[in-house]
Amino acid sequence: MQFTSDNAAAVHPAVWKAMMAADAADAPYDGDRLSRHLDETFSALFGRECAVLWVATGTAANCLALSALVAPHGAVVCHREAHIEMDEAGAPGFYLHGAKLLLADGDDAKVTPRTLAAVVDPIRDDVHQVQPHAISITQASEYGCVYRPEEVAAIAAFARGRGLGFHMDGARFANAVAHLGCSASEAAGDIDALSFGFVKNGGLGAEAIVFFDGEAAKAVRYRRKRAGHLQSKGRFLAAQILAMIEGDLWLENARVANAAAAVLAAAAPERLLHPVEANEVFFACTAAEREALRAQGFAFYDWGADAARLVTAWDARDEHVSALSRALAGL
Repeated sequence: MQFTSDNAAAVHPAVWKAMMAADAADAPYDGDRLSRHLDETFSALFGRECAVLWVATGTAANCLALSALVAPHGAVVCHREAHIEMDEAGAPGFYLHGAKLLLADGDDAKVTPRTLAAVVDPIRDDVHQVQPHAISITQASEYGCVYRPEEVAAIAAFARGRGLGFHMDGARFANAVAHLGCSASEAAGDIDALSFGFVKNGGLGAEAIVFFDGEAAKAVRYRRKRAGHLQSKGRFLAAQILAMIEGDLWLENARVANAAAAVLAAAAPERLLHPVEANEVFFACTAAEREALRAQGFAFYDWGADAARLVTAWDARDEHVSALSRALAGL
């Protein structure tokens, strides 16, 4: 019974169907009709003009998006437990040709204007210190906590006031929107670039980089090729993304995953280490308790010496969720 990661989930049947439908001769790279339809589709979703590029991985999406906002001699300010810091094996420095990550604090892996200022404001404006060029936040955060629209707005105001770009890592953006019950535009706020995740939410191998500045997208088209991410049959990536967006499948899938996480959270609320607002549950448990759960057939990741992480997905099976809920309540 799989609760290790939403990356372990099945591919949604609608995605397979869309890829089969795309299996016909068309222009190569991103010249096909599906890839050319992405800008229009996302512009309608966000209610403002977008330029959209597909890539195969979330790491590429984050790093290529940031490459448009940060020069090699600059820095990205992010939470010290952000995915770009903890789980991308130095890829930001590689793609950004040496740009640095400056680490901020904040509860539940979320930054605030105050914690950002603690990092940014002491930096002298001279050539001897790395200058911040952009802020990156994760929606939902690495601990499954969601930025409210007013929180995003406050960070955007901070960024604009200091002339910084603003990127959002949206590997679980769908889960955040589903939790907030607002529009995609409201959940994103006044950002420059969004890494819109699909693989964790029913996709096979496609993520979208959404730019709200067409000029930035033009530069990244060249960088995507240089980075080895311009796939020759890009229509198969575009097909996955469009299948998820059209008909709001991305939201439907996220709601299922979030609901499953809420059931697990309700089973042992006294053990929760962070609010459960998306599809991740972090809870306190001993090594012996973790082994007892695994002996019952549950797969999940340890999270340090005395905690574990559970992740639910769009294909969460009710009987598996119910069984784990009972097991958690019985610890």
